[in-house]
Formats: sequence, structure tokens, C-alpha cells
Amino acid sequence: MSNFEAIDIKTLNDNFFNRIGSQWSLVTAGSENSFNTMTASWGGVGVLWNRNVAFTFIRKSRYTLEFIDNNEYYTLSFFGGEYMKELAFCGKHSGRDTDKIEATGLTPVFDEKAPYFAEADLVLVCRKLYKQTMSPDCFIEKDFIEKWYGDSDWHECFVGDIVAAYKKP
Repeated sequence: MSNFEAIDIKTLNDNFFNRIGSQWSLVTAGSENSFNTMTASWGGVGVLWNRNVAFTFIRKSRYTLEFIDNNEYYTLSFFGGEYMKELAFCGKHSGRDTDKIEATGLTPVFDEKAPYFAEADLVLVCRKLYKQTMSPDCFIEKDFIEKWYGDSDWHECFVGDIVAAYKKP
């Protein structure tokens, strides 16, 4: 677990509007042999089905989707503001043709469920519970279709059970 300590998710007092929307996170899935990560600035945390969950959105075109689909677990790694350059890089480049780890210098940590990063200050380990593709038929705010999905690159919506949380002491 590197230099993290396991914490009770209910003790978190982070502002996830800021953490996700402004500071971003890395969504990561796979194993030590093969994994990928991408930057996420959309999502959320909350309670659903009496479980503490994370809501994660990944476009169909993203390479990371293959790793999320093929693994039971994924992680959300949150960083301090000093890592914005690295997170921006991971959001703009595909792991299909770029070694993001080499390019950013981030250090993957491999536990039994899914990789995360030593430089993070908070990690949520999630087990997939639900997946659904966004559909134009379901939008009430129809302007969003053209604004966000003019190319029909729809998001896959995941609900992940937060099974572990790690924080730097």
C-alpha cells in the first residue's frame, strides 16, 4: 500500500465537487502486467443501494474503458494541485500509443484489486456494480446532446462500490 493508510470512507470530509471538477482524478484499471489510466473531471460519490459508491463516466472511445470492462475493480486516485500537469497529460493522450507512466513520472502501486498512484493523496478502490450507456432518448436537457455528444461518443456510466479508501497520513 506504499505510504497510505486505510481509512473508513465515512470519515472523509473532502469537497468532491472541487476534487473531481477542479482538481480531477485518475481512473485506473488493470493489473501489473497491463493497465491504463485516464483523467476524469466528471463523476461523483454518494450512497446508492445502501452502499457508498462512486459514479464514474468513461467515453466509449477511451482506451481505459477496455480495462474497466475487463476487470472487476478500478481506482480513483486524487492528487494535490501540484500534479495538474501530469493529470492534464493523462487526459490528452491515449495509452494506446503513449506510455503515460514514463511521460509523467507517476509511480503505479499495484495491490490485489487495481492499480493506483503513489503520488496521490486519496485513493478510492471501487468494485463495479452497474454499467449503462448514455442514450440520447434519456436526455431531458436536449441541448446537452449536441454540446457534449455531437460526435456520438457516449459515456458509459459506472456505479462502483467503494470497497476501500486510502489516504496519506
